[in-house]
Amino acid sequence: MTKNDMALKIAKEMKMHQTNIKRIVQMTLDEIINTLMREGRLELRNFGVFEVKTRKRRKARNPRTGQEVMVEERQTISFKGGKYMTDLINGKVKGAKMFGKRG
Repeated sequence: MTKNDMALKIAKEMKMHQTNIKRIVQMTLDEIINTLMREGRLELRNFGVFEVKTRKRRKARNPRTGQEVMVEERQTISFKGGKYMTDLINGKVKGAKMFGKRG
């Protein structure tokens, strides 16, 4: 599923114009990024936790040449799904909506 597919699905369900929903989805994703840049962590209850982590400098090997190279320290983003989401995916909970009625 793409961001566009998601916006189309939400627009249809909410009976709203697709361009408004696309804007809301993009603003949500932008705010997730801004929060991670500012605070390094974002917790969305029942959904999961996004966290900025530092990967240390390390030795690696160029697969083409076999030559050793140093990979510099860098920031990476991790995501750990919340218990509710994990239970849904594993079939331990019925339904897949946290808000509103399931239809």
